[in-house]
Amino acid sequence: MNYQSTTIKSKWTKTKWLLDSTKTQKYIPKTLPFNRSNLKTMLSDYSTIYFKPTGGSGGFHIIRIKKLGDSYQTQHKTEKKRYSTIDSLYEQLNKRAKNRPYLLQKGIKLATVNGRPFDIRVMVQKTNSGVWKSTGIFLKIGRRGAVATNYNQGGDIAFLQQTLTKAGFSKAQIQKIEEELKKLGESVGNVFSKHGSGFHELGLDVALDKEGVFWILEVNTRPQIYPLKDMKDKSMYKRIISYAKQYGRKK
Repeated sequence: MNYQSTTIKSKWTKTKWLLDSTKTQKYIPKTLPFNRSNLKTMLSDYSTIYFKPTGGSGGFHIIRIKKLGDSYQTQHKTEKKRYSTIDSLYEQLNKRAKNRPYLLQKGIKLATVNGRPFDIRVMVQKTNSGVWKSTGIFLKIGRRGAVATNYNQGGDIAFLQQTLTKAGFSKAQIQKIEEELKKLGESVGNVFSKHGSGFHELGLDVALDKEGVFWILEVNTRPQIYPLKDMKDKSMYKRIISYAKQYGRKK
């Protein structure tokens, strides 16, 4: 890629930026750096948490941890394991972390369509006049039982209105959701510009829970848009590319 847009790998740095702003902090699920005492705290507060690398993308290293009675179950991709104590769970996670920083995040029960969980990607781009604009919103629908909804892990890409209609949301609800997501994308863009320079595009991963509440799971500073190319309706892809060309991104 021959374009320059600042990238920030550390999820913890980005989370702290978002927690620092009144416009975005309420959208952040409880997140703490991984260590023994934070693991105990999180599992005493929540029945499901996620263990994810501070760097890394594509959802490959994410582990879901569930409290099951007196024991704990981990799931990495489709592989599940049980641990009878929090200490044995900690030892295993610590081994996997290999001294690399990981985060613990409250698990959000994602809304589903046809029994498959989905989350939402909001693409935000900076215009030539320096204003952040939400240029595309699409959904990533995960495989049944999968830990991550990522496209490269067998997930599907879909459009917001059709999917939310199928998921039982009304036209008015969908319109409200779309407006809030656009606003949220632009707020996040402004937060990032306040903390660093050279950002031209961001991809927000947003969870919609069963109550219809939004949670920002992650902000990607080098978002992939190629899956949109395969959609029958290419208008969103073309719109994102037309903005991207302004700062030198071609694909």
